[in-house]
Amino acid sequence: MKEIKSLNNRTVVITGASSGAGRAMALEFAFHKARLVLAARNETALLELADECRALGSMVLIVAADVSDPKAVIGLANDANIFGGQIDVWINNAGVLTAGEFDKVPMEVHAQVIQTNLMSFLFGAHAVIPYFKNQGKGILINNISIGGFLPVPLGTSYTASKFGLRGFSEALKAELQGWRDIHVCDMFPAFLDTPGIQHAGNYTGKVLKPAPPVYDPVRLAQAAVSLALKPRSSVTVGSVSILLRLAHALMPELTASLTARVIRTYLKTADPIEVTSGNVFNPLRFGTSTHGGWGVPGKPRAHRKFILAAAVVVGVLSAGIVSTRR
Repeated sequence: MKEIKSLNNRTVVITGASSGAGRAMALEFAFHKARLVLAARNETALLELADECRALGSMVLIVAADVSDPKAVIGLANDANIFGGQIDVWINNAGVLTAGEFDKVPMEVHAQVIQTNLMSFLFGAHAVIPYFKNQGKGILINNISIGGFLPVPLGTSYTASKFGLRGFSEALKAELQGWRDIHVCDMFPAFLDTPGIQHAGNYTGKVLKPAPPVYDPVRLAQAAVSLALKPRSSVTVGSVSILLRLAHALMPELTASLTARVIRTYLKTADPIEVTSGNVFNPLRFGTSTHGGWGVPGKPRAHRKFILAAAVVVGVLSAGIVSTRR
């Protein structure tokens, strides 16, 4: 596909648009005057977001839909095609998180995490690719996260869904090689400053916080716009994401073990909280903003000490592995 010079009136579908990264992407694409189709379960939040996007000069259709339902996703694609005349970009973004020991999290919660985080991406691709093939072009963007490479202890179903997404996307790219102007693009952001962790199903009994450093979701939104203008196979957002990916590639067992140790150490001193399924089954009324308020995201200086420390650890451990193999 040739590089697109403008997104003006290009039809862009964004799932999970009601808060966090999805909301940031909607506003960023609205700034570029894209024709937006915004989907989520929280219709009230979508209505508010639509007003903001229209104020930026974008035409907007909102669709209150649960993308874990394949029929709802088929309907979303049909509505988007009618609204825009075609579908230029489809962004699979909706996702949920549950934390807790595997056997203490109800199985129906694990199943719904997989249904939302993995199957909804398959539903989205399955619904939109026929339109892409009929048009002879289109861009599918999958927001996978660093979780596609880094296992998260006490987040087993989340990890299963993200590892599954990476495999699904790689297989789909290979399958579509004959379609030169149909692109599948993956995004692997580091931890983002969004309300996502406040929405999480929590079976740890302790207050959850994202591991520092956190990055501004606007950076991810800008990366999505960049992919829509000039598609490529994948993009990694945040230096920490690159380092964690490298660490797990070099020393998978050790990286997972250290991650588990960090999580358990934090939980020992974290404040207590009641067990909740969060937004796994139903949307919540709070936390519909772009940011979660977890610090000063997006400023490189605020991250340098964490990046430097991670780089040193990766370097030292890598050197140790090399020396033991000699």
